[in-house]
Amino acid sequence: MSIFKRMRDLTLSNLYSLIEKAEDPIKLTDQYIRDMQEDLSDAEKAVAAQIALEKKFKQLYEEQAALALKRTEQAHLAASAQNIDLARRALEEKKSAEQKAAEFKTSFDQNKELADGLRYKLEEMRKQLSEMKSKRETLVARYSAAKAQHEINKAMAGFGSDTASAGLKRMEEKMLQMEAQAEASNEMSVKGKSLDEEFALLHKDAAVEDELAALMKQYEKK
Repeated sequence: MSIFKRMRDLTLSNLYSLIEKAEDPIKLTDQYIRDMQEDLSDAEKAVAAQIALEKKFKQLYEEQAALALKRTEQAHLAASAQNIDLARRALEEKKSAEQKAAEFKTSFDQNKELADGLRYKLEEMRKQLSEMKSKRETLVARYSAAKAQHEINKAMAGFGSDTASAGLKRMEEKMLQMEAQAEASNEMSVKGKSLDEEFALLHKDAAVEDELAALMKQYEKK
């Protein structure tokens, strides 16, 4: 039986240290809470059994003490009636009752001391369990916040990083290269015109110039 096992083998401060270092502190905390609840249940049964013994010996002691008092009164009554035999028997039973009462008193005191010690330990276990449950709520909040912060940091890791800057620079260089290629392609296209095409273009430009000159002549001041 593991009564008070966690109180003996693992203090709450050490347990908190383990929880802080755990990969998943929530799962570890929940497991310890379950273990502590099981131990608490066993402890409550043990304390109840010890309290029952305490009450039993208290009752036996009180019964024998009451019997001894009763036989004392009866011995006085028999003596007052000059009944020596009856008085003797009452005194004999009184002595026996006093002996039993003393034995039961000793057993009662011992069991009461044990029961009081168990009551104290049981109360300590209840406090530790309550602290553990409160600690769990704090851990859940901290764990959730830390996890969210980790995810945010992970998502933002690429922003402003050297890798991102290098990628942007490569894109700019690629764009400049494409623009240079387009300009070179255009020059090649112009240089690649035939002699007839160049004369045709020259004629086209001359026709435009002639038309422009005629238009301007219409608006000359006379």
